[in-house]
Amino acid sequence: MKLSEIAERLDLKNLTPESDPAQSTDVTAGHVCDLLSDVLANAPPGAVLVTIQVHLNVIAVCVHAGLSAVIFAAGMIPDDSVRQKAVEEGLTLYSTKESTFDIVGKLYSLGLRGTHA
Repeated sequence: MKLSEIAERLDLKNLTPESDPAQSTDVTAGHVCDLLSDVLANAPPGAVLVTIQVHLNVIAVCVHAGLSAVIFAAGMIPDDSVRQKAVEEGLTLYSTKESTFDIVGKLYSLGLRGTHA
């Protein structure tokens, strides 16, 4: 499923519109965690991460793990320095007011799973 389709269907706010080419990226899986060491160890490449963590380390971990995008849940929005770093790294960021639980449930209903099936 394309990032642009996920964003549209879940009414996500795009925090990195400068990264429009990334909108055509295929998302292969999902991962949810606020513990970044778990993301490094367990998030499959190409996944979208759902988290409430909004600091710069999130960007570094996602880039290192080869993730497609980050969805910040519960209305969390990173500051501009974090957003700019994501743009530099080609990582798409989204925000939603929905809880982590609810947005992950919706991703699951769209067909995303925790691993490559």
